[in-house]
Amino acid sequence: MVKILIIDDDSIVRVLLERTLTQCGYEAIIASNGEEGLEKALHVRPALVICDWLMPGMNGLEVCRQIKTTPELSTTFFILLTSLGSIEDRVKGLDAGADDFLCKPIEMNELKARIRAGLRLHQLSRDLQIQKQLLEAELAEAAEYVCSILPEPLNDPSIAIDVRFIPSRQLGGDGFDYYWLDSDRLAIYLLDVSGHGLRAALPSLSVINLLRSRGLSKVNYYRPSEVLRGLNKIFQMTHRNDKYFTIWYGVYDRKKLQLTYSSAGHPPAILLSPNAQGKTIEQPLKTPGFPVGMFADAEYTDADCQIIQPSSLYLFSDGIYEIERPDGKIWGLKEFIKFLRIYHSMPRHNLDLLLDYIQTWNTKKQFDDDLSIMQINFY
Repeated sequence: MVKILIIDDDSIVRVLLERTLTQCGYEAIIASNGEEGLEKALHVRPALVICDWLMPGMNGLEVCRQIKTTPELSTTFFILLTSLGSIEDRVKGLDAGADDFLCKPIEMNELKARIRAGLRLHQLSRDLQIQKQLLEAELAEAAEYVCSILPEPLNDPSIAIDVRFIPSRQLGGDGFDYYWLDSDRLAIYLLDVSGHGLRAALPSLSVINLLRSRGLSKVNYYRPSEVLRGLNKIFQMTHRNDKYFTIWYGVYDRKKLQLTYSSAGHPPAILLSPNAQGKTIEQPLKTPGFPVGMFADAEYTDADCQIIQPSSLYLFSDGIYEIERPDGKIWGLKEFIKFLRIYHSMPRHNLDLLLDYIQTWNTKKQFDDDLSIMQINFY
């Protein structure tokens, strides 16, 4: 039975409304003041509330505000009873969250019609809320799956890799991986698919599975530019698929201490190494190239870098620095690289510390975009 809460300090109005609602087949719950009404609303969670505006103590506006800001009651339809007919008063009621108004003296046929309309809207709101919860649960499961296929940290005598992935509330297209091409050469990459949601996550998973299985035909996996060229042939944008992705791909030869890399529209990897005086040298590693999928004839080039031990290489997606600061400005890549130098000088290179600091810049509870980072330490 549908529960309707009546809040009114006038006993005659309460009795009249209770009898009318009962005759219509509703369960009427009665409260004689705002405080009692709010308590009963939290307890019974009615589908609809009929509340007098002018009451001693807590008035109808305050009751409405508190009910509408309570998550468990967010879909409750709220009707204000009022003898105040001015536009200014109705604006106040709407600002407080009221869904409808009913003028005194009450006309019963109008009351019944407004209740029927209100209950229809309440049911629609409930259905939407349930669908939203189901969708959020499915996205959370998808995010867990994405996390489950990403690689675990690597600890090797000559190289160590630590990783962090924080999916956005909408799930996105970040992905990364590393795998040994042979006993001495390690492939490392990080990619970021445009957009959000499953449509961005699925291409990311496809790339990871394709590279793990070495499914690109006629591609030398030791040459990063050839890998990017092969991906660009397969993941071309079409009128049905508007997704493209940026990627940084490198191959490290631990015998030669050489890193060969190529990038496609991705933020530069940052290599931090000591110089002869013991100071930290910052080296951005990036090659020219359009994002994968944009142009079928896009060209990609390789570059080489000699690794001085000990050094650290950082790969990341743009979600780690495109963060809105409390002053409304975007934190930005330059500021992030400045912090990377500070972080690198710390005794412990723990990515949790880095992410904790980044979170202090974020004005929101969750990040708007996926956030991914790989820290590769060369010994």
